[in-house]
Amino acid sequence: MSLFRLDTSIFPSTSASRALGDLVELEWTSAHPDSTVTRRDLSTDPVPVTAWRDAVIAGTVPPADRDAAQREAGDLAAALAGELIDADSLLLTVPLYNFGVSQHFKGWYDLVATDPRVGIDPADLRGKPAVLVTTQGGNYDPGTPKEGWDHSTPWLRRVLSDVWGLDLRIVKRQFTLVGVNPALDTFADVAAELKVEAEENARAVGRELARSREVASAG
Repeated sequence: MSLFRLDTSIFPSTSASRALGDLVELEWTSAHPDSTVTRRDLSTDPVPVTAWRDAVIAGTVPPADRDAAQREAGDLAAALAGELIDADSLLLTVPLYNFGVSQHFKGWYDLVATDPRVGIDPADLRGKPAVLVTTQGGNYDPGTPKEGWDHSTPWLRRVLSDVWGLDLRIVKRQFTLVGVNPALDTFADVAAELKVEAEENARAVGRELARSREVASAG
């Protein structure tokens, strides 16, 4: 059994998304104590900003004519794709930044998508159990003043579930900036409730992730 975990928060020591990811991972490792967890942290080891460009251009150039940067980008894309393909289950923690998807994640995703095993026909990913943990400083649910301002979660669901075909579960926590942004102080009680709810959901989803992999392996 193996789990691949990707973290993208730029604040590792105080990250709400990582904390929820830890709960998911704990349930996984409790169910599979001998499992392997492969980690990639895009905060401390980001994908080079030029890698996607170089990998795309490399696809238009005969292998013998590719320059060093294009070869390196292709090799990195293959390595990143391999981490996904080789894992039994996936855990991705991606906070909302500036109402959109983390640039760390987008750069990673774009580069992975240049690998033919993922970008052309992601057969090795279809049906693979996966958990997306996402956190939001505010609240963008229906009926809130900023309904529709979350431009990250719908895109993530689209590419992970519909494009890659992952068997996706989502854990979301809102109002993570309560206590940080004074403008949100009036939501302290609601934020506390949502934190507990998200933590309970993370544990439940972690157990479900572990069971899903067991069922898939038995099949």
